Amino acid sequence: MAEKGYGGIIGDGLWSNNQALVAMLGLCPLLAVTTTATNGLGMGLATTTVLVLSNGTVSLIRNLVRPEVRLPVFVLVIASFVTAVELTMQAAFYELYLVLGLFIPLIVTNCAIIGRAEAFASKASLDRAVVDGLAMGLGFTLVLMVLGGLRELFGQGTLFYQAHLLLGEGARGFGLELGDGFQGALLAILPPGAFIALGFLIALKNIIDKRVARLKTARASTARDGVPQGAAQPAQ
Repeated sequence: MAEKGYGGIIGDGLWSNNQALVAMLGLCPLLAVTTTATNGLGMGLATTTVLVLSNGTVSLIRNLVRPEVRLPVFVLVIASFVTAVELTMQAAFYELYLVLGLFIPLIVTNCAIIGRAEAFASKASLDRAVVDGLAMGLGFTLVLMVLGGLRELFGQGTLFYQAHLLLGEGARGFGLELGDGFQGALLAILPPGAFIALGFLIALKNIIDKRVARLKTARASTARDGVPQGAAQPAQ
C-alpha cells in the first residue's frame, strides 16, 4: 500500500481521522476544559506542541528502541515534553495555567498522543511524523476551540472572554459579548452540556461525510456512464 502524501496526512488529522470526532480520544481535556474558547485554544496548543515534539523524537529513536520497551520509552518521552510545556506555561501564561490546572500534566495520559507515537511516528520518517503530529494537534485544537466557543456563547453570552490570558494584554478587547441582558443556558457550561455539544459536532461531521460520499458516488457513476447529468439525450 502506497504511503500517503503530506496532503493525505493533513486531511486525516484535520478531518478524516480527527482524534476527537472520529477516534474519540482525549475526551478528558476535551470535555473538562472547554468552558470557554480561550481555555480550549490554550489546551489545544499545549497538546499540539507535545504531539509535534513527541512524534519527532519517537521517529528519531524508532530504530534504537527495542520492541519490548517501546511503550515505556514513548511515555517517558511524552512526559518529558509535557513537563517542559507545563513549566513554560507557568512562566509565560501563569493565569491561564491556573485556569487549566491539573489538565496540563494530564496531557501525559492523552491516548491520542501515545496512539500517534505507536501507530504512526514509530514507523515513519521524521518529516512525516512531524506533519502528522501537527495535523492531529491542530485538528484536536479546532474541536476544543469550537466546542469551548459554543459552550461559552450559549452559556455566558461571551466569546473569547479573557483572551488576554493567552494572547497578551493587547487582546483584552478582543472578545465578543452579547450584552448584560443575555440569559445564558446553564446546561451549556455544565458537564452534560459538553457531551451534548460534542454529540452535535460528531453528528454534523457524519452528515457532511455522508453527503460528500454520495456526491462522489454520483460523479463516479456519471463519469462511468459517459453522460453528464442534465445533458440532453441524442435523438434516435
